[in-house]
Amino acid sequence: MDADLSSSWDMDDEYEKLIKRMNPPSVVMDNEACKNATVIRVDSANKHGILLDVVQVLTDLNLIITKAYISSDGGWFMDVFNVTDQDGNKLQDEGILDYIRKSLGADSDFIPTRNRSVGVESVTDHTAIELTGNDRPGLLSEVSAVLTDLKCNVVSAEVWTHNTRAAAVVRVTDESSGSAITDPHRLLRIKQLLCNVLRGNNKIREAKTVISNVEINTDRRLHQMMFADRDYERADDYIQKRPSVTVVNWCDKDYSVVTIRCKDRPKLLFDTVCTLTDMKYVVFHANVDAEQPEAYQEYCIRQLDGFPVNSEAERQRLIQCLEAAIERRVSDGLKLELCTTDRVGLLSNVTRIFRENSLSVTRAEVATKAGKAINTFYVRDSSGNPVDAKIIDYIRQVIGQTILQVKGSSEYSNSPAQESPTRFLFGGLFKSRSFVNFGIVRQ
Repeated sequence: MDADLSSSWDMDDEYEKLIKRMNPPSVVMDNEACKNATVIRVDSANKHGILLDVVQVLTDLNLIITKAYISSDGGWFMDVFNVTDQDGNKLQDEGILDYIRKSLGADSDFIPTRNRSVGVESVTDHTAIELTGNDRPGLLSEVSAVLTDLKCNVVSAEVWTHNTRAAAVVRVTDESSGSAITDPHRLLRIKQLLCNVLRGNNKIREAKTVISNVEINTDRRLHQMMFADRDYERADDYIQKRPSVTVVNWCDKDYSVVTIRCKDRPKLLFDTVCTLTDMKYVVFHANVDAEQPEAYQEYCIRQLDGFPVNSEAERQRLIQCLEAAIERRVSDGLKLELCTTDRVGLLSNVTRIFRENSLSVTRAEVATKAGKAINTFYVRDSSGNPVDAKIIDYIRQVIGQTILQVKGSSEYSNSPAQESPTRFLFGGLFKSRSFVNFGIVRQ
């Protein structure tokens, strides 16, 4: 059966290559057509998932998509995007323009191979760990402490929380060799201990740990993990304000029309298109406008089998999943940025200090570059109350006021650069503590 499946994939790949040779994709970029954005037009043979592929390339470059017009009826795909850089300027960097041409144009590898369809490539320099489980205050601290105790160095991580669930993609290397971890016995132990941490005292919802040595698109994988974990299922007493999502059937055209209105934010288009694609819906037409504080998105969709949404249960599930996709990346909490020299155990120490001061991490982005740790945390009080400014001031004194900065809030002003003589990054006051010793992780 595996051989038949592999043969089928190979035939599909060859067919896609033939179609590409006959109809090579075209990318046109114009800085004159619009006064406040660069216009990018992509034409190519149509295939399921191509819209997500294009949006993912633009999103990975941290470009802002202010408008989009999509049409893919028949066998041809035509997309027009108005994009700017993070500062709202047109794209002038020739390196970025050339990258877009090569990624989406005739010379690209824009073919849905087995690996590309899920965004994976073989890598050897790190080990990827995927985690899903019940969210609770201090969870990231416990996970990072276990990894430190197991001699794993965290080189990058992204953590999302939504609707009492948590998901993370963590990339680690062996502390001594600096390369990926390959020992199967060690990998099994890492998996078992992390599963115990994620499970905690929750016996109802499953915790899951997956370890691999492949590269993935982190954002898309987090969406897939949380979708598989059913984070879109809400409790009956859920009262938080939701984004406006409607689904109606356009009977004359056999389309289902999805309309989304919500506060605009970066990567919003990617999040909604990712969810529609992973739920096996095909986008035939779309209109996106994000030039106002409120974003407007409208999609004409069908299922892969060609039918529109055909039941009330399916309609409600689609609405819930799109609401969840929009909410997962929403920055719930105070934004803290940490920048310092990277070292083993840094994430464990920082998150332990957060936990010991009753802060809960709602989202995190951890990265290392050229020996520097560049981390962003969104934190809130573990009891759900606003974060006390005195606690933030104390934490910044402990870690280092120039190292840990408060972003995007005038309420918590960054103090002048005065360093505490006891800050842990360069002193020995806070030693790494093992959660195994605390009895939190069952052996």
